[in-house]
Amino acid sequence: MSDGEIAEELVRILQRPDGDKSLRPVHTIGISATGFFEPSQIARNFCAADHFCSDRSDVIMRFSNGSGAAQIHDGWSDVRGMAVRFRLSDGTDTDLISMSLPEFFAPTPEAFLDFAEMAKPKPYKGQTPWQKIAGLLQLILPLRGPYPGETISPDEGAMEFADQNAFAQLGVMQAAQIGAPTSYVRDAYHAVHTFIVIGQDGTKRWVRFSWQPVAGVLKTDPNETPVDDYLQQELRDRLADEPARFSLMMMIGEIGDDFNDSARPWPPHRKRIMMGTLTLDAIPENQDADCEKLSFNPGLLTDGIAMSDDPVLKIRVDAYQVSSKWRDGSPCPFSKR
Repeated sequence: MSDGEIAEELVRILQRPDGDKSLRPVHTIGISATGFFEPSQIARNFCAADHFCSDRSDVIMRFSNGSGAAQIHDGWSDVRGMAVRFRLSDGTDTDLISMSLPEFFAPTPEAFLDFAEMAKPKPYKGQTPWQKIAGLLQLILPLRGPYPGETISPDEGAMEFADQNAFAQLGVMQAAQIGAPTSYVRDAYHAVHTFIVIGQDGTKRWVRFSWQPVAGVLKTDPNETPVDDYLQQELRDRLADEPARFSLMMMIGEIGDDFNDSARPWPPHRKRIMMGTLTLDAIPENQDADCEKLSFNPGLLTDGIAMSDDPVLKIRVDAYQVSSKWRDGSPCPFSKR
């Protein structure tokens, strides 16, 4: 299959039976916010991109639940998303797309396609207490029980895939236990893929970005019955009272790190640079035009930042374009170039 065919097949497979084809196939439920980004004093020493060299860049972004379900289930354990668009001084944009999971599930487009196919939600079968005990004796974590009203399992197929593919085990296990944040601004978000930043002197560095909440990470109590709908209202109430802030951290890769496999984390002791602060201070009134119709893309970059050779990053660029077209989103940024 060509990259374009793989991208179209990915979008098709990722559509859940409880989703809505007029919305995104994953990260379906979301809310946008606006604010600004201010680079740190040393950011320009590492990257010549406009938003790291200007005093300030306006931002529009979208928080989201990772599920493709068209219903709001904020309290369910789920990966969350954070897509940020920087408005640059020359009138162009650049995007940084991240999620609350630190690594991806597959190292190649073909493996990603296989994962998406096997991980499609399935009806809950449930496990007996004896099956859970037998699994624990083999050091296998038991599958969680369904939430009230939950009829299909997002974990079972992914667990089966991880059993057969070691590269997926870390991401799948972390996703299955990730929990729910008390607020969209009380979670950390990771861009997952490697990018190349170019300094003003031409120096190239292979890096990975993450957003760290200034308020700190805080999850809900997993022993309490989850609430369906609270994250969007919590964000509205919070920003009406005071701004929320994130620090943009840049981890610098070293020789021996895998720059092209987002399923493999880098050692935690790698050098990190604080590249700037994102301040969110308002919620757009028109959430259809300024959220649901927005078309973000991980390949929308600017001078000073380039994609690595990560093949999954490249296929995601294509898949985002396909998704935007299928759901009648605003024109994909690449269509203007």
